[in-house]
Amino acid sequence: MKRHAGAVLSSIKIDKAAGKKRSIQLYMALRDLLLTGALTPGDRLPATRTLAQEIGVSRTTVIDAVDRLTSEGLLEARVGSGTYVSEALTARLAPKPAANSNDVAQVAPRLSHASKHAIPDFTPRARLPHKSQAFVTALPALDAFPMGQWAKLSARHWRKTRDEITSYGEAFGYAPLRQAIARQLNASRGIKCDPGQIFITNGAQRAFSLVGGLLVNPGEPIWFENPGAIGARNAFVAIGANPVAVDVDGEGLCVEDGLSKAPHFRLAFVTPSHQQPMGCVMSLPRRLALLKAANEADAMIVEDDYDGEFYYGDQPPPTLKSIDTHGRVIYVGTFSKSLFPALRLGFVLVPDGLVESFARVCQTWLSGVPTVTQAIVAEFMDEGMFATHIRTMRQLYKERYEILMRESASLAGDIDMQATSSGFHTLGLLSNSLDEEKLVAKSAEHGITTVPLSRYTLRSLPQRGLVLGFGSAAADEIRKGIQTLKTILPACRAS
Repeated sequence: MKRHAGAVLSSIKIDKAAGKKRSIQLYMALRDLLLTGALTPGDRLPATRTLAQEIGVSRTTVIDAVDRLTSEGLLEARVGSGTYVSEALTARLAPKPAANSNDVAQVAPRLSHASKHAIPDFTPRARLPHKSQAFVTALPALDAFPMGQWAKLSARHWRKTRDEITSYGEAFGYAPLRQAIARQLNASRGIKCDPGQIFITNGAQRAFSLVGGLLVNPGEPIWFENPGAIGARNAFVAIGANPVAVDVDGEGLCVEDGLSKAPHFRLAFVTPSHQQPMGCVMSLPRRLALLKAANEADAMIVEDDYDGEFYYGDQPPPTLKSIDTHGRVIYVGTFSKSLFPALRLGFVLVPDGLVESFARVCQTWLSGVPTVTQAIVAEFMDEGMFATHIRTMRQLYKERYEILMRESASLAGDIDMQATSSGFHTLGLLSNSLDEEKLVAKSAEHGITTVPLSRYTLRSLPQRGLVLGFGSAAADEIRKGIQTLKTILPACRAS
């Protein structure tokens, strides 16, 4: 195996018209890089021939400069290996002076009007979960993902021609993946659509930003579930939208409440298949009422179906998109929950009337998802592996949910777990005797993750609770987590 070529030193400039010898100029430039820490002890310099070509001087000039630095102990030559920055340089590097606000005028950069208004309104978000444990939300069962199958598909695609895997991808997304998604939506979600209506995005969050930027003017009202999905809300706040907190009950978003607060809304954002974070499924009457309200207000609806594949009740209700007869619903999906979050792969299905606008945006400035990633997912779907995985996960989540509900019966009266029939999180409502913040903090001290319901609210609610994920936790972890909650409850009473 060839050794790496060493640091790229293209910042060095030699003035060939200057009176100073080129070897001296190169010596001083290299010395400056060494003493300021731009090159650190142990870094390998390029070969003298390579460096001479990069900066446009003779090899003799480079050898003279390097030899001088070596004699000073700043560089060291290793036989058969190359020239390296001396480890002894560590002691000679001067510490960087602390910045002094009195020495440099501190100028606050001007923010755009949209940013200035949006940043204070952003709901704080903790780092997205990266460790599978009780009771992390938003993480699927990574322990059950068929990594062997995925690795084989990945290896197959990485052996394709370089043009196929390294060049710019298709603007709207990889065509076979768009076709596979269209087939999947038809078969499993009852949505009849054309692949031309589907656009691949860097996750669902990017889709929300794209929709908001195309459809909502600054200050226009959008209905937003309260409590509701934080990331999506921040995406719409970022483009200057005015989110209107609409109540949620056991049937989903309360359409009448939305009409009373903002009858001339521009957009409605909903999670009907598994409300985020309450866990309820929007009833069919509510779905029809929402479609009617949007049609009368000439508004659009964003249906976030983030974990809609994982319905384990008796009969899944239809998606909003499948019963939309007026082209009002924009359907957003993601592979973060059905496969794994690191893919950063989502898609948006738009009505025919928006296809041209979305296509123009994708062609002109929207960045795409790596083609090889899309190709692997497309084949994963076409080979039937995706459908098999969904069936397996649906059963697994049902089992883990049942364990959670069974074990949490011992918490009744303090934490009342709410029933759900989809996804891999649910809500535990707290009694008045418990302090929500204390319980969250104490849980973290004992190695379990809980999220307060208040984090999801635009407007404060009378209820207090914990949003508990059960998808990424094994059965024993769920049991231990419930026992931990039971143990710490006495220390979390409201004062």
